[in-house]
Amino acid sequence: MSFQLHNRRTFIRTSASAAVLFSIPHLGFGQTATAIRLEWQQFKNTSQYASFRNAVGLMRANNNAASPSSWAYWTNVHVNQCPHGTPYFLAWHRGYLYYFEQQLRLVSGDKSLCVPYWDYYKFPDIPAEFTDPSTGNPLYMPRTGTNVYNALTLAPFAPDVWNFQRGTTNAFETNIESGPHNPVHNLIGGEMANMTSPRDPIFYLHHANIDRLCHAWALPDGKGIPGTANPHSAATSSPYWAGDFAYAPGLTMPRYRTYYPGWLNFDYSDNTKPTALPALAQANMMQAQVSPVLTNLVTGKFAATAASAVSGKRRSLGGVAEVVLAESSVSARLPLSASSLRMLQDTITVAVKPPPQIPPDTFQSVVVVLDKLLLLGNGKKGGYYYKIYINLPSVGDAGDGSRHFLGTVGAFEVAGAAHHGPATLEYQATEVLAKLSEAELQDITVSLVRVGGENAPRGAVLKLEEVRIELSTDAPWERTPPTRLGPCYC
Repeated sequence: MSFQLHNRRTFIRTSASAAVLFSIPHLGFGQTATAIRLEWQQFKNTSQYASFRNAVGLMRANNNAASPSSWAYWTNVHVNQCPHGTPYFLAWHRGYLYYFEQQLRLVSGDKSLCVPYWDYYKFPDIPAEFTDPSTGNPLYMPRTGTNVYNALTLAPFAPDVWNFQRGTTNAFETNIESGPHNPVHNLIGGEMANMTSPRDPIFYLHHANIDRLCHAWALPDGKGIPGTANPHSAATSSPYWAGDFAYAPGLTMPRYRTYYPGWLNFDYSDNTKPTALPALAQANMMQAQVSPVLTNLVTGKFAATAASAVSGKRRSLGGVAEVVLAESSVSARLPLSASSLRMLQDTITVAVKPPPQIPPDTFQSVVVVLDKLLLLGNGKKGGYYYKIYINLPSVGDAGDGSRHFLGTVGAFEVAGAAHHGPATLEYQATEVLAKLSEAELQDITVSLVRVGGENAPRGAVLKLEEVRIELSTDAPWERTPPTRLGPCYC
C-alpha cells in the first residue's frame, strides 16, 4: 500500500473539507440507539463482514491521502489530532470512530455497516482473519505479536475507580489507558507501536472495544448518570464537556455529543464489564510469562543525578542516569538527601490535607519523570512493555492493582511522547505515595517490570537518560471531586 503521511500543516492545506460528507444524527435524547456494534466472532458471520473487507480494501488502495475515502486520511487524522496521555483521550476517540464508521458506510455502500469490536477479554488472540497473509487480504498487516493476554488487567473496573477524567482521584480514563489500551498496542507491535497505528486495521477493533469498556464501566452505579432526570442538561452544562473536538478541516464534533453512545446513534451488543481474565490455556504462551511477577528485583547500579530546580513550578529531588532496559526487570533506587525526603513528605501532606490558603509557590504534587527516552534496535517494533512501580516491596505480586503501580512504558508510549516533542514521560505519583507509611517513604525506588508477548525482542530495547522524582506546584487532583452531575461519563 502506498501511504503518504501528512503533517498537520500539510493535512490542513491539502485536505478537502469533510463537513459535507458527514452529519451527526439529531436524536432525541434518550432515544434508543439503532446501530449495534458486534464482537468480531459474531460480526464475521453477518453480511456486514463482506462490506467491511470491501471498504477496507478500497480505502487502503486509495492513494489520495487528502481524500476521506483513503486509509491514509484517517491515519493522518490520528497522527495530527489524537490526545494520548492527556484529557479527552477516550471521548476524542469515540468521535473519531464515529466519523470513520460513516466513511466505511459511504465507501461500502452498506448503510448498516458498523465498526466491530475485538473482545480480547474473551479472545486474547487477534482474529485469524487479520493474520492471514494471503494475497489480497485487506485486513493483514505484519505484526510482532498476535496474543494480548499479558496486556489484560481488571484494575480499571475495581470498585474504587469511580471518577472519570484524569486530574481526579481513582480516574477511569487514566487507568484504562495504562491497561489494557497501551499494552495492547505494545504487544501487537508493528504499526500498532506507533502513532500511525490506524494503518493496522486491528486498531479500529481495539478502539471499539476500549470505547465499549468505557461505556460498560459507566453504566452501573450512577457513574454515567443514566438514571438522572436530564442527562443532556448535565452534560451540556458542564464546563468539562464544553467546546468541540477537531478531526480534520471542517470536521469537528461538540464534546458533549461524545458523552453517551446513544447520542451518536450506536450501542454495543455486550455492555458488561469483564470480571475475569481468559483461561490461561488461551494465552498461547509459556506460563512463566503470564503468571504473577514476583517483585524480587535486581537493583541496578546507576549514576546519581543531583537535585535541582527544573522550572519555577518544578523541582527535581534527584534521580539516576543512563538506565538501559532489556529482558530483565530492574529497580532504580533514587539517592535522595534527607532534606529532599522531608520536602517529599511535606508535599504529600499538603496534597492530602491542604491548608485553607496555599501560596502559589507551594509544592502540591509528586511526579516520576522518565526523561529523554530512546528506542533501541528491535525495541522499535514492540512486542513488550514495562510496568512502572514506586517503592514496590521486595517480595510480592506486581499486579496492576498494586497500590504501588504508576503506569506503563513501551514503544507505543515512547512514540506518543516523541510525537509531541522530546520523548519524556511523566507519571503522577502523589496518590500512590499518599497511601504509603512514613517509614516506606524513607527510600524511593522506581521499578520497571518487563512484560513480554510471544515474540518479545531480546537485548536492549529502551534507554532512559534519567529517571527522577519531581515536586510540582500543580495540585495533584481537583480539590472538589466532581459529583454525579459533574464531568462524569456515560
